[in-house]
Amino acid sequence: MFRKLVLGTSTVFALWTALDFIFHGVVLADYMKETAHLWRPENESKMILNSAVVLIASLAFTLIYALLINPKGLRFGLLFGTFFGLAMGMVSGYGSYAFMPVPYFMALIWFLNGLVQGVCAGVAVGMLIQDD
Repeated sequence: MFRKLVLGTSTVFALWTALDFIFHGVVLADYMKETAHLWRPENESKMILNSAVVLIASLAFTLIYALLINPKGLRFGLLFGTFFGLAMGMVSGYGSYAFMPVPYFMALIWFLNGLVQGVCAGVAVGMLIQDD
């Protein structure tokens, strides 16, 4: 089981990191520049902290699936990931929009990013961690 947890956590971490780059670095690139006054300058960014946060969240996601979701498999991984992503997307997208002066499009993309990340992570752990 330890090997599956490490593989699941690593896969979720890689997926979330790649999707964050796509959504923030590509889809929202112009909006990030437009709202630059809201973010730390690049030389003050805490990228190591961000990576640690994503790694811990990836571990938590994988552990919740491995320890609490039964039966295990693609179907239940997808369901878990969808609900997790819906919650994550609501908090990061619309929760932030409620308090930050960002364009609505950013909030929508943050919501969709959370949802897509949850679905992709759910599919990944559902395929990697199955009932024996």
